[in-house]
Amino acid sequence: MLNRPGLAVVGSRNATAQGARNAQAFAHTLSDAGLTIVSGLALGVDAAAHRGGLEGLGSTIAVLGTGADLVYPPANRGLAQEIAERGLLVSEFALGAPAAKQNFPRRNRVISGLTRGTLVVEAALASGSLITARAALEQGREVFAIPGSIHSPLSKGCHSLIKSGAKLVESAEDVLSEFAGLRAHTAPLPAKSADPVAPKATISVPPLLEQMGYEPIDIDSLCARTGLSAQQVSEALLRLELEGRVACVPGGLYQRVQ
Repeated sequence: MLNRPGLAVVGSRNATAQGARNAQAFAHTLSDAGLTIVSGLALGVDAAAHRGGLEGLGSTIAVLGTGADLVYPPANRGLAQEIAERGLLVSEFALGAPAAKQNFPRRNRVISGLTRGTLVVEAALASGSLITARAALEQGREVFAIPGSIHSPLSKGCHSLIKSGAKLVESAEDVLSEFAGLRAHTAPLPAKSADPVAPKATISVPPLLEQMGYEPIDIDSLCARTGLSAQQVSEALLRLELEGRVACVPGGLYQRVQ
């Protein structure tokens, strides 16, 4: 597995629903294209990236901030077991070494060092993911970043990287174009059927989604935009959330999920 070209996919531990979906989808596609997905087994983006890597042909490598016999955070124990069976766990720390704050910048340098480049999916300005990106630059690797909402604090780190010269990424091909000989092998998406969601006869869900846009929004604002009552909007949002098309995010806001 270490003899394959690798790509680090990193980002916030407190990822948004869209950020986690992006991490998993990009990792899956890039893994199918022949890249091994490397990340740090943290919650949020890291975990989603590992899952995407396992779904593809290139699999995944988890670089640990503990000894290889420990799993941190414990919530990822099941994921670590899957990676041990179908991917690779790597650590430069002695067996039994516990999670310690100073371990993780060292781990991040290993993550970037094992790869041809680093893709940052979501990151705040103080995110450890930016440490990985800086290490990648120091090691002569490529740095990629996915842009997001100008209002989201989890986009500011990515935007800062892009301003500093990181490649703006909107698709897996944006990454693969930097790696000679690798191209995404993906089947075309099936045509979407007519929207089946209709919470009320008086509520048209597609226009509600259009009014949401792709930035977090509160119910009062949706009521003002659509002319619907708070109850109607709440019912529509609930059904859309159950369909996986809308996610509730911190602050009582809702965000459209691609």
